[in-house]
Amino acid sequence: MRMATWSLCMIVRNEEDTLPRCLASVGDLADEIIVVDTGSTDRTSEVARSFGAHVHPFTWRDDFSAARNYAFSLATADYILWLDADDVIRAEDLSTWKALKASLDPGVDAVTAWYHLAFYGDEPSYSSRLVRLVRRTAGFLWRGQVHEYLEVRGNVLHADAAVCHRPVRRDADRNLRIYEARIRAGELLGPRDTLYYANELVDHGRIVEAMPQYEAFLKMPDIWKEDAIFACYRLADCHLRLGQQEEARMAVLRSFLYDAPRSEACCRLGHAALEQGDLEAALSWYRLAILCRRPPGFLGFLNRACETWLPHIQLCVILARLGRIREAYEQNEWAAKFLGSEDPMILHNRTQLAAMLQASEGA
Repeated sequence: MRMATWSLCMIVRNEEDTLPRCLASVGDLADEIIVVDTGSTDRTSEVARSFGAHVHPFTWRDDFSAARNYAFSLATADYILWLDADDVIRAEDLSTWKALKASLDPGVDAVTAWYHLAFYGDEPSYSSRLVRLVRRTAGFLWRGQVHEYLEVRGNVLHADAAVCHRPVRRDADRNLRIYEARIRAGELLGPRDTLYYANELVDHGRIVEAMPQYEAFLKMPDIWKEDAIFACYRLADCHLRLGQQEEARMAVLRSFLYDAPRSEACCRLGHAALEQGDLEAALSWYRLAILCRRPPGFLGFLNRACETWLPHIQLCVILARLGRIREAYEQNEWAAKFLGSEDPMILHNRTQLAAMLQASEGA
């Protein structure tokens, strides 16, 4: 069976600082590189061509989907992979991508991959899943002016491959400007745009304005449950920033209306109990966080720390406060299974707890 060819499609603007890092990380994964330049005034186009990319100009009109669909229209390979200029494929992930390319069933219409958004050291701590690869002849299109998404159907493969987001800088006001221009023009935002408009308001410190947008989103019909849970968490964050601890706790509990408890929700509630000095309640929430399981086919935002090391570290702290030192030591060792035995936090806890154990046993 012939290995399918891949086109890498990108839209860029003034990315001379980040584009070399991105394209170098791709290596020989792509058979062709299409770069659509939406108005660079730096050396972005020259950098792209130095990596063998075909560069095409595109007049920017505050519509990310229009630019991405144009880039896709220029592709000639069997499949289309997309990246942003501040994305990177790590060496350990590139091998996974290459294995996927070598084994990809031609009947697959689209492939999702992990998108790592934040890190604890070198390890991903916060991730989501995005459609990253599509069969060109399927004709899938991008939708939405901002925070755009690929509308796919058919045979979708959820791969273990990953892309890392490594931003250096960005136009922090661009997305908010686009949303507010649409609102001034009298447009009523749909569910997805309402959610992301609220996120943009939070990112700009406009917390009080963001909260009604999250509430409006949660009242809309037929919203995706993962978006609803995410909105509950963001609403909780807003309340916390306003010093409204009880309201924040209720916002997290509201997420239980949409699905079974998640590890992140339990960790949030455990932290709230800890802040209130209720160690037994905190103990229960963090233990539940360890027991929670991600639903099959999960495609939402994933706080990896809450599924791995964080509840164990918090249990270590709580148990130590309760004088249950040996149990605290055991929880620290559980956390070490995820963070590694040489992690500074693990080493600090181990030293302190070992001394406490020795003191108690020698008393």
